[in-house]
Amino acid sequence: MITIENLEKELKLGKLNSLYLFYGQETFLLETCLKKIKTNFGERKEGINDIKIEESNVSEIIANIETPAFGYEKKLIIAKNTGLFKKEAKKKLASNEDFTKKLTEYFKENRKAIQEAVVLVFVEQEVEKNELYKEIEKQGIVCEFQPLKPVQIMARLKAICKAYRVQIDDATLQYFLTCCGTNMQEGINEIRKLIEYTGENGTIRKQTIDLLCSKQIDSVIFDLTDNLGKKQVDKALEVLHGLLYQKEPIQKILITLYHHFKKLYLVKIAQRENKNIAESLGLKPNQLFLVNKYKMQAGYFQENELKKIIEELIDLDYHCKIGSIDLQVGLEAILCRYCS
Repeated sequence: MITIENLEKELKLGKLNSLYLFYGQETFLLETCLKKIKTNFGERKEGINDIKIEESNVSEIIANIETPAFGYEKKLIIAKNTGLFKKEAKKKLASNEDFTKKLTEYFKENRKAIQEAVVLVFVEQEVEKNELYKEIEKQGIVCEFQPLKPVQIMARLKAICKAYRVQIDDATLQYFLTCCGTNMQEGINEIRKLIEYTGENGTIRKQTIDLLCSKQIDSVIFDLTDNLGKKQVDKALEVLHGLLYQKEPIQKILITLYHHFKKLYLVKIAQRENKNIAESLGLKPNQLFLVNKYKMQAGYFQENELKKIIEELIDLDYHCKIGSIDLQVGLEAILCRYCS
């Protein structure tokens, strides 16, 4: 197993292995490394030395390895979502299990031939560490593209800013992640927008993020809850209307609000019972930076207030479904009632 950072270093040096297995949730970095492999490989001719394999034609892998590249030194074979590394593949198609064993044995017996003939890259969403996995790990490179931690994302975004001679401090980057989330692709898209606006030798500030960035709905709900906690009903309604103006479905807003206030309620219970807040909220490792934000917002409310708001949101959902109240009117009424 290799880390994403070490894989990137190897590919930057132009190194290529004969066997790769990439999998995981961080698809942006995965696809970036895959593109780098294609670049390092050099000239490609589809169907001759550039081969695509999927689950439907996975049985053709061995034949493609053994067929000459005709005029080229090696073949690049990209095998995506083959089903060879999934437990359910055994239930779905018994032949997949048989071929997995056959391919594993083929790799064991033809190691030198594979090294000389191909660069074979498996790309999967998730994997079972079966015998094929272990054999690829012995002969080649296995990399799990896990979601990056906030500090890793911040370092990458800061490096992009530095490359364009734009300044951004850590506090502003932290605020950026809170607003835009921890998806690398979306983060890069938003940071480039800020870089273009700020210009060379400029500095990205919180005001610029508020002005230009497309905030995730969860971030906007944080803003709405801040205003609600401060009893600023006009600002809370302004945030709500802003979401509606951006064409966010009212039902999605209701569900997001419900989950948000439920998390604040869980924070209160965790604090009362001396429990770990991150575990109580079920936060992933790349979401731990939100703990302080949830704690701060929970401080605006009493436990019984949060329980009542949750109950009112559930009641609103019911009455909306039976047609006794308009969802937007009901949501505005709950906000106004709490702030009164």
